[in-house]
Amino acid sequence: MIILQVPLPNFLPVPPPINSRRGKLFYDFFHYTNMIGLETFEDPTDIWEIRETIGKGTYGKVYKVSNKKDSSQAAVKVLDPISVVDEEIEAEYSILQSLSNHPNVVQFYGMFYKADLKAGGHLWLVLELCNGGSVTELITNLLKRGESMDEALISYILNGALLGLQHLHNNKIIHRDVKGNNILLTTEGGIKLVDFGVSAKITNARLRRNTSVGTPFWMAPEVIACEQQLDYSYDSRCDVWSLGITAIELGDGEPPLSDLHPVKALFKIPRNPPPTLLNPEKWCTEFNHFIS
Repeated sequence: MIILQVPLPNFLPVPPPINSRRGKLFYDFFHYTNMIGLETFEDPTDIWEIRETIGKGTYGKVYKVSNKKDSSQAAVKVLDPISVVDEEIEAEYSILQSLSNHPNVVQFYGMFYKADLKAGGHLWLVLELCNGGSVTELITNLLKRGESMDEALISYILNGALLGLQHLHNNKIIHRDVKGNNILLTTEGGIKLVDFGVSAKITNARLRRNTSVGTPFWMAPEVIACEQQLDYSYDSRCDVWSLGITAIELGDGEPPLSDLHPVKALFKIPRNPPPTLLNPEKWCTEFNHFIS
Protein backbone atom coordinates (compact mmCIF):
# COMPACT_ATOMS: atom_id res chain seq x y z
CA MET A 1 0.00 0.00 0.00
CA ILE A 2 1.42 3.41 -0.98
CA ILE A 3 0.18 6.27 1.13
CA LEU A 4 2.90 8.87 0.69
CA GLN A 5 3.59 10.65 -2.55
CA VAL A 6 6.80 12.70 -2.47
CA PRO A 7 8.97 14.80 -3.31
CA LEU A 8 8.18 17.30 -0.61
CA PRO A 9 9.87 20.67 -0.82
CA ASN A 10 7.54 21.93 1.88
CA PHE A 11 5.09 20.23 4.20
CA LEU A 12 2.56 17.54 3.32
CA PRO A 13 -0.80 17.40 5.04
CA VAL A 14 -1.12 14.48 7.45
CA PRO A 15 -4.02 12.20 6.47
CA PRO A 16 -6.53 11.74 9.27
CA PRO A 17 -6.13 8.56 11.35
CA ILE A 18 -8.21 5.53 10.45
CA ASN A 19 -9.94 3.09 12.79
CA SER A 20 -8.03 0.02 13.93
CA ARG A 21 -7.56 -2.69 16.64
CA ARG A 22 -4.96 -4.29 19.00
CA GLY A 23 -3.62 -7.61 20.22
CA LYS A 24 -0.36 -8.97 21.57
CA LEU A 25 2.96 -7.21 21.94
CA PHE A 26 4.95 -9.14 19.37
CA TYR A 27 6.76 -7.83 16.36
CA ASP A 28 4.92 -10.37 14.11
CA PHE A 29 6.73 -9.42 10.92
CA PHE A 30 7.34 -12.56 8.83
CA HIS A 31 6.34 -16.00 10.05
CA TYR A 32 8.99 -18.60 9.34
CA THR A 33 8.76 -22.31 10.04
CA ASN A 34 12.51 -22.48 10.69
CA MET A 35 14.41 -19.85 12.65
CA ILE A 36 17.82 -18.71 11.43
CA GLY A 37 20.55 -20.71 13.13
CA LEU A 38 23.16 -18.84 15.13
CA GLU A 39 25.85 -20.92 13.47
CA THR A 40 25.14 -19.18 10.17
CA PHE A 41 26.62 -15.90 11.43
CA GLU A 42 30.30 -14.93 11.47
CA ASP A 43 32.22 -13.96 14.59
CA PRO A 44 32.12 -10.12 14.65
CA THR A 45 35.52 -9.79 16.33
CA ASP A 46 37.17 -11.09 13.16
CA ILE A 47 36.05 -7.91 11.41
CA TRP A 48 34.94 -5.29 13.97
CA GLU A 49 36.57 -3.76 17.02
CA ILE A 50 34.56 -1.90 19.68
CA ARG A 51 35.76 1.68 20.25
CA GLU A 52 33.24 3.28 22.60
CA THR A 53 29.72 3.03 23.98
CA ILE A 54 27.12 5.14 22.20
CA GLY A 55 24.00 4.26 24.13
CA LYS A 56 21.85 1.64 25.81
CA GLY A 57 18.44 0.40 24.72
CA THR A 58 15.77 -2.05 25.78
CA TYR A 59 17.50 -5.05 24.26
CA GLY A 60 21.18 -4.25 24.74
CA LYS A 61 23.91 -1.66 24.16
CA VAL A 62 25.01 0.31 21.11
CA TYR A 63 28.71 0.80 20.40
CA LYS A 64 30.87 2.58 17.87
CA VAL A 65 33.06 0.04 16.09
CA SER A 66 35.81 0.19 13.49
CA ASN A 67 36.57 -2.22 10.69
CA LYS A 68 39.91 -3.98 11.25
CA LYS A 69 40.62 -4.10 7.52
CA ASP A 70 39.86 -0.59 6.28
CA SER A 71 39.29 1.39 9.55
CA SER A 72 35.76 2.38 8.46
CA GLN A 73 33.38 3.10 11.31
CA ALA A 74 29.94 1.71 12.09
CA ALA A 75 27.46 1.36 14.93
CA VAL A 76 26.72 -2.03 16.44
CA LYS A 77 23.63 -2.98 18.38
CA VAL A 78 24.75 -5.78 20.72
CA LEU A 79 21.71 -7.69 21.91
CA ASP A 80 21.45 -9.22 25.36
CA PRO A 81 22.58 -12.88 25.60
CA ILE A 82 20.46 -15.29 23.54
CA SER A 83 20.50 -18.96 22.62
CA VAL A 84 18.26 -18.82 19.53
CA VAL A 85 17.21 -16.20 16.98
CA ASP A 86 13.57 -15.53 17.87
CA GLU A 87 10.81 -13.93 15.79
CA GLU A 88 11.50 -10.43 17.05
CA ILE A 89 15.16 -10.49 16.05
CA GLU A 90 14.44 -12.23 12.78
CA ALA A 91 11.86 -9.59 11.93
CA GLU A 92 14.32 -6.72 12.33
CA TYR A 93 17.03 -8.67 10.52
CA SER A 94 14.72 -9.36 7.56
CA ILE A 95 13.67 -5.72 7.23
CA LEU A 96 17.22 -4.40 7.46
CA GLN A 97 18.45 -6.97 4.94
CA SER A 98 15.85 -6.10 2.34
CA LEU A 99 15.12 -2.40 2.83
CA SER A 100 18.27 -0.60 3.93
CA ASN A 101 19.20 0.29 0.35
CA HIS A 102 17.59 3.72 0.61
CA PRO A 103 19.25 7.06 1.49
CA ASN A 104 16.71 7.70 4.27
CA VAL A 105 16.91 4.27 5.91
CA VAL A 106 19.94 3.35 8.01
CA GLN A 107 22.35 1.10 6.12
CA PHE A 108 22.80 -2.47 7.33
CA TYR A 109 26.25 -4.06 7.26
CA GLY A 110 25.31 -7.47 8.58
CA MET A 111 24.44 -9.65 11.56
CA PHE A 112 27.14 -11.47 13.53
CA TYR A 113 27.24 -13.81 16.51
CA LYS A 114 29.85 -13.84 19.25
CA ALA A 115 29.68 -17.09 21.17
CA ASP A 116 30.31 -17.10 24.92
CA LEU A 117 29.69 -20.33 26.78
CA LYS A 118 29.82 -18.68 30.21
CA ALA A 119 27.94 -15.39 29.77
CA GLY A 120 25.78 -16.41 26.81
CA GLY A 121 26.20 -15.50 23.15
CA HIS A 122 25.57 -12.03 21.74
CA LEU A 123 24.08 -11.08 18.38
CA TRP A 124 25.61 -8.03 16.73
CA LEU A 125 23.55 -5.92 14.32
CA VAL A 126 26.10 -3.74 12.52
CA LEU A 127 24.63 -0.54 11.10
CA GLU A 128 25.62 2.75 9.53
CA LEU A 129 27.08 5.16 12.08
CA CYS A 130 24.93 8.30 12.38
CA ASN A 131 27.24 10.65 14.27
CA GLY A 132 24.79 13.53 14.26
CA GLY A 133 22.56 11.91 16.89
CA SER A 134 18.77 11.94 16.93
CA VAL A 135 16.56 14.87 16.02
CA THR A 136 15.18 14.69 19.58
CA GLU A 137 18.67 15.39 20.91
CA LEU A 138 19.00 18.24 18.44
CA ILE A 139 15.82 20.04 19.53
CA THR A 140 16.58 19.38 23.21
CA ASN A 141 19.99 21.01 22.89
CA LEU A 142 18.53 23.98 21.02
CA LEU A 143 15.92 24.55 23.72
CA LYS A 144 18.62 24.45 26.41
CA ARG A 145 20.21 27.42 24.66
CA GLY A 146 16.88 29.23 24.49
CA GLU A 147 16.52 28.61 20.77
CA SER A 148 13.93 26.83 18.65
CA MET A 149 14.40 24.77 15.53
CA ASP A 150 14.22 26.70 12.28
CA GLU A 151 11.22 25.89 10.10
CA ALA A 152 13.45 25.16 7.10
CA LEU A 153 15.35 22.56 9.14
CA ILE A 154 12.11 21.01 10.42
CA SER A 155 10.87 20.77 6.83
CA TYR A 156 14.15 19.17 5.74
CA ILE A 157 13.99 16.57 8.53
CA LEU A 158 10.35 15.71 7.88
CA ASN A 159 10.97 15.49 4.15
CA GLY A 160 13.75 12.94 4.69
CA ALA A 161 11.66 10.95 7.16
CA LEU A 162 8.72 10.89 4.74
CA LEU A 163 10.94 9.64 1.92
CA GLY A 164 12.11 6.85 4.22
CA LEU A 165 8.53 6.01 5.19
CA GLN A 166 7.48 6.02 1.56
CA HIS A 167 10.16 3.41 0.87
CA LEU A 168 8.89 1.24 3.75
CA HIS A 169 5.24 1.63 2.78
CA ASN A 170 5.97 0.89 -0.89
CA ASN A 171 7.41 -2.39 0.36
CA LYS A 172 4.41 -3.01 2.63
CA ILE A 173 6.21 -2.36 5.91
CA ILE A 174 4.75 -0.33 8.80
CA HIS A 175 7.45 1.12 11.04
CA ARG A 176 5.13 1.49 14.09
CA ASP A 177 7.57 3.49 16.24
CA VAL A 178 8.17 6.75 14.38
CA LYS A 179 9.45 9.45 16.76
CA GLY A 180 12.32 11.90 17.07
CA ASN A 181 14.61 9.39 18.74
CA ASN A 182 14.25 7.06 15.75
CA ILE A 183 15.23 9.70 13.19
CA LEU A 184 19.00 10.10 13.14
CA LEU A 185 21.34 12.59 11.48
CA THR A 186 24.62 11.87 9.74
CA THR A 187 27.57 14.26 9.74
CA GLU A 188 26.87 14.82 6.03
CA GLY A 189 23.34 16.01 6.80
CA GLY A 190 21.55 12.77 5.97
CA ILE A 191 18.22 11.86 7.57
CA LYS A 192 17.91 8.19 8.54
CA LEU A 193 15.01 6.12 9.90
CA VAL A 194 16.20 3.56 12.43
CA ASP A 195 14.94 0.88 14.83
CA PHE A 196 12.72 -1.67 13.10
CA GLY A 197 12.25 -3.91 16.12
CA VAL A 198 8.46 -3.49 16.17
CA SER A 199 7.89 -3.02 12.44
CA ALA A 200 5.31 -5.17 10.71
CA LYS A 201 4.71 -6.59 7.25
CA ILE A 202 1.42 -6.04 5.42
CA THR A 203 0.75 -9.08 3.25
CA ASN A 204 -1.88 -9.60 0.57
CA ALA A 205 -3.76 -11.78 3.03
CA ARG A 206 -3.43 -9.25 5.82
CA LEU A 207 -3.71 -5.67 4.63
CA ARG A 208 -4.20 -4.26 8.12
CA ARG A 209 -2.67 -4.94 11.54
CA ASN A 210 -4.22 -5.36 14.98
CA THR A 211 -1.24 -5.34 17.36
CA SER A 212 -0.90 -2.32 19.64
CA VAL A 213 2.79 -1.38 19.72
CA GLY A 214 4.82 1.82 19.73
CA THR A 215 5.80 4.60 22.12
CA PRO A 216 2.71 6.03 23.92
CA PHE A 217 2.91 9.77 23.13
CA TRP A 218 3.46 9.14 19.40
CA MET A 219 0.91 6.36 18.94
CA ALA A 220 -2.03 6.87 16.61
CA PRO A 221 -5.56 6.66 18.10
CA GLU A 222 -6.43 3.62 15.99
CA VAL A 223 -3.36 1.75 17.27
CA ILE A 224 -4.26 2.51 20.89
CA ALA A 225 -7.88 1.49 20.24
CA CYS A 226 -6.74 -2.05 19.45
CA GLU A 227 -6.08 -2.49 23.17
CA GLN A 228 -9.74 -2.36 24.09
CA GLN A 229 -11.69 -2.92 20.86
CA LEU A 230 -10.82 -6.20 19.22
CA ASP A 231 -12.65 -5.35 16.00
CA TYR A 232 -10.25 -2.46 15.31
CA SER A 233 -7.28 -2.55 12.95
CA TYR A 234 -4.89 -0.10 11.29
CA ASP A 235 -2.57 0.26 8.33
CA SER A 236 0.52 2.27 7.38
CA ARG A 237 -1.25 5.60 7.94
CA CYS A 238 -0.49 5.17 11.64
CA ASP A 239 3.13 6.06 10.76
CA VAL A 240 1.95 9.34 9.27
CA TRP A 241 0.12 10.23 12.49
CA SER A 242 3.29 9.48 14.44
CA LEU A 243 5.31 11.67 12.10
CA GLY A 244 2.79 14.47 12.67
CA ILE A 245 3.40 14.12 16.41
CA THR A 246 7.14 14.18 15.69
CA ALA A 247 6.60 17.44 13.80
CA ILE A 248 5.03 18.92 16.94
CA GLU A 249 7.95 17.53 18.95
CA LEU A 250 10.38 19.40 16.70
CA GLY A 251 8.39 22.61 16.98
CA ASP A 252 7.53 22.57 20.69
CA GLY A 253 10.37 20.43 22.04
CA GLU A 254 8.03 17.72 23.39
CA PRO A 255 5.19 15.64 21.98
CA PRO A 256 1.66 16.53 23.11
CA LEU A 257 0.62 15.24 26.56
CA SER A 258 4.24 14.60 27.54
CA ASP A 259 3.53 16.09 30.97
CA LEU A 260 1.18 13.16 31.69
CA HIS A 261 1.95 9.61 32.75
CA PRO A 262 2.17 7.46 29.57
CA VAL A 263 -0.84 5.37 30.60
CA LYS A 264 -2.96 8.49 31.04
CA ALA A 265 -1.76 9.76 27.66
CA LEU A 266 -2.90 6.49 26.08
CA PHE A 267 -6.34 7.10 27.56
CA LYS A 268 -6.54 10.68 26.27
CA ILE A 269 -5.11 10.38 22.76
CA PRO A 270 -8.11 8.55 21.20
CA ARG A 271 -10.57 10.83 23.03
CA ASN A 272 -8.94 14.21 22.40
CA PRO A 273 -9.13 16.15 19.13
CA PRO A 274 -6.00 15.95 16.95
CA PRO A 275 -3.24 17.99 18.63
CA THR A 276 -1.72 21.20 17.31
CA LEU A 277 1.39 23.23 18.02
CA LEU A 278 1.32 25.05 21.36
CA ASN A 279 1.57 28.43 19.63
CA PRO A 280 0.36 27.98 16.05
CA GLU A 281 0.72 31.68 15.32
CA LYS A 282 4.52 31.39 15.67
CA TRP A 283 4.71 29.06 12.70
CA CYS A 284 3.98 29.34 8.99
CA THR A 285 0.66 28.30 7.47
CA GLU A 286 2.25 25.31 5.69
CA PHE A 287 3.62 23.86 8.93
CA ASN A 288 0.29 24.23 10.72
CA HIS A 289 -1.45 22.69 7.71
CA PHE A 290 0.97 19.74 7.71
CA ILE A 291 0.05 18.98 11.31
CA SER A 292 -3.69 19.57 10.91
